[in-house]
Amino acid sequence: MAISLRQIRYFIATADRGQVSLAATEVNVSQSAITAAIQQLEADLGVSLFTRHNAGLALTMEGTRFLQHARNIMAAVNAAETAPLSGLSTISGTVRLGVTYTVAGYFLPRHYARFIRTYPNIKVEISELPRQQIEDKLNSGALDLAVMLVSNIHDRTHLACETLLRSKRRLWLPVEHELLRAETITLEDISKFPYVMLTVDEANRTAGLYWKKITLKPNVIFKTSSVEAVRSMVADGIGVTILSDMVYRPWSLEGQRIEMRSITADIPTMDVGLAWRKAAKQSPATAILREFFGLSFSGDSA
Repeated sequence: MAISLRQIRYFIATADRGQVSLAATEVNVSQSAITAAIQQLEADLGVSLFTRHNAGLALTMEGTRFLQHARNIMAAVNAAETAPLSGLSTISGTVRLGVTYTVAGYFLPRHYARFIRTYPNIKVEISELPRQQIEDKLNSGALDLAVMLVSNIHDRTHLACETLLRSKRRLWLPVEHELLRAETITLEDISKFPYVMLTVDEANRTAGLYWKKITLKPNVIFKTSSVEAVRSMVADGIGVTILSDMVYRPWSLEGQRIEMRSITADIPTMDVGLAWRKAAKQSPATAILREFFGLSFSGDSA
């Protein structure tokens, strides 16, 4: 039996929220990821942690007992993460950090907040830039480090990268869409319906690559650089889309429900990670920020 920190995080979120959908929103993953993690945790422990009812989930007696252990485990992990690495909390300096749009909105804030609390003497200058500009500035020395979609990096000759998080791409659907009743969903199935295409962070280019493999194209009726616009249009039943779990939320800004389903197709994950110039000599402050991000992840997938 090997219980993961991810299972424990998902269990605590579900216990606190009482609903899988709310837990999924809190930890920024799909509902299916929460459900699978809890089912595996229950199988590993050999007990039922929750009882299911119409309003959501309630802890069993075993679940209540395990919750205290789970909180103790995460408290220890959080203490280890927020403790200064190698006792170097007094190091000062400036790190010029580039981030892409998706990273800035859906990944960076909580990690950045924890870093500046832990290392108050290190100043992080953040610039939100398109991928190409980040690559150019890393190569020119204008940026020290980047947190970006490393799955999109072009210049792998001069740039090194480290993947922190792999986020699966799935189909977003409005409630009562006919594909929700399908046992399996293929790209061929999706091509029959209106499609809303996200363009920010080269999402349309990535989509084109996996659609090209089956010699089909999505029936694109609208293109936008706004994730929230995509979310609202899907919820309104205007079209469907394929996006990563990291940016998924079960509700639109208008409070309308959005469903998500897996696809039977070879669709690449959206990989978030660090990038830097191979030949660059990193300052102590940059090295600490890089190590901080690396230690905060252990190959988790969203």
